[in-house]
Amino acid sequence: MPLDIQVKRNLDLSRQHMVTVELTGSLDTATAPELERQLRIVVDPRITDVVFDLAGLKFISSAGLRIFANVRKQLKAGGGHIAFVHMQPQIEEVFAIIKALPGMSIFRNAAEFDTYLTARQLRDREE
Repeated sequence: MPLDIQVKRNLDLSRQHMVTVELTGSLDTATAPELERQLRIVVDPRITDVVFDLAGLKFISSAGLRIFANVRKQLKAGGGHIAFVHMQPQIEEVFAIIKALPGMSIFRNAAEFDTYLTARQLRDREE
């Protein structure tokens, strides 16, 4: 099964530091290199938050998990974050079973993620 990758930059000035990556299909050994290639172009020092929208992701292998871990490591070095929204049950089960990605945030939907971002930005202003 192929992987469709849609990268969406945020036009809202307060969120230009964020990129959403929508994945549809299968993230496995055959499709992971293309995702890595696209993320190399997208993830630069101006980007501090990457949101993976997994609504259409049907399968993930260790190659996909490795990509998520690498993006997390890169963003964390610059004070950034990685998050997941719309995770399908079969994908969520993989994350739960291996617990390979501690420290990453998973949200039920975009509204829950927006609430989290708002709270984080308010906290950052107070500090």
